[in-house]
Amino acid sequence: MSFFTLQKTADQESYLLTPASRLLLKDNPLSTSSFVLLALDQVLLETYNCMSTWFQKDEPNPFVTVFGEPLWEYASHEARVNNLFNGAMANDSSLIGKAVVVKCKEVFQGLNSLVDVAGGTGNMAKAISDAFPVLKCTALDLPHVVADLEGNTKSNFLAGDMFKAVPPADAILLKWILHNWPDEECVKILKNCEEAIRKNGNEKQRGNKVIIIDMVMGNQTWNSIEEDDKITEAQLLFDMEMMCSAIGKERNEKEWAKLFLDSGFSNYKVIPVSGSRALIEIYP
Repeated sequence: MSFFTLQKTADQESYLLTPASRLLLKDNPLSTSSFVLLALDQVLLETYNCMSTWFQKDEPNPFVTVFGEPLWEYASHEARVNNLFNGAMANDSSLIGKAVVVKCKEVFQGLNSLVDVAGGTGNMAKAISDAFPVLKCTALDLPHVVADLEGNTKSNFLAGDMFKAVPPADAILLKWILHNWPDEECVKILKNCEEAIRKNGNEKQRGNKVIIIDMVMGNQTWNSIEEDDKITEAQLLFDMEMMCSAIGKERNEKEWAKLFLDSGFSNYKVIPVSGSRALIEIYP
């Protein structure tokens, strides 16, 4: 993917931005500049530099080896890192949210309420509520994330802990959340999500569901997508990042299916969205 293109005229040559490089402009509504800044920040890069030390220690990941505590706890008292991370996730939500509401419109039709678990600054909830005005969206996240955020008539914020409880709704959304956690923690989160849609009425009759937006490693069953080297490289890069900064991993479809079964869900559906990411509907 090129970041610049050469334009030649009769008397001069000039370089222009491409669609890819325009995504780095801060004034672009779909800007990914904050996401790139996080990926290149020393707070994440330093974890790669201590891999040999981490291998010799009994610690959950290299981030703990460098900073003495997990990423989420570190961000709770380091404002720069908290803002950097929230900005990156907001960038990602704006971009992937646009793709989801266009490509997966039917997933949200008929729903009256949705909780975006660990929804950060609410960009994903906003993208959905703007596309579906009758759908009431709530972004749930830790207190230090949502402390200074204000909602509106279509979407609001709620402080909470997804490991303790998820508020009832027709649908629960988990965008790029489960890859941060090992299987046993994912099962806890998914069971709380299942309880939330069950508490919101007869989930099977109403079509209540959990919606996951995440990577599906390999894409083996996606007949509409041809896997290429760039997608594989992206998947492996994020898998490595999950090992270094979180305690999770990227999963293939077989691994996702096992998680759903272990959490008490009966069926699922995978819908390709963009590149290596997909939307997965799971049903009780």
